Amino acid sequence: RYDAGKDGFIDLMELKLMMEKLGAPQTHLGLKNMIKEVDEDLDSKLSFREFLLIFRKAAAGELQEDSGLHALARLSEIDVSTEGVKGAKNFFEAKVQAIHDASRFEEEIKAEQEEKKKQAEELKQRKAAFKELQSTFAQ
Repeated sequence: RYDAGKDGFIDLMELKLMMEKLGAPQTHLGLKNMIKEVDEDLDSKLSFREFLLIFRKAAAGELQEDSGLHALARLSEIDVSTEGVKGAKNFFEAKVQAIHDASRFEEEIKAEQEEKKKQAEELKQRKAAFKELQSTFAQ
């Protein structure tokens, strides 16, 4: 919704506009700090996974009370007394989907880590085989 560039990321200007539309405008430095706090790949923009990380950190109480990310997490909460049950239903369905997506990301990360371990082991075996072959020629 706020990805104006339709590139799958929220950059600084898109985050600025989003925060303004949500009624919690931030300074330029505040916006940079918001991105920096959850920017895992250090590309200075938010992927969907990093965006979800905001809410995970908020739920775990890892966001500072005065941070822009804390304000964003608070703004996304739904008050059942205001929205009614239908709003709560949509909220919980969105939360379930977010948890599902997060677990999928965790599975992808674990798969990447396993692949890196496998590659490191293969490299170790190739080096050992090379050293063995090298010692054969050295004799």
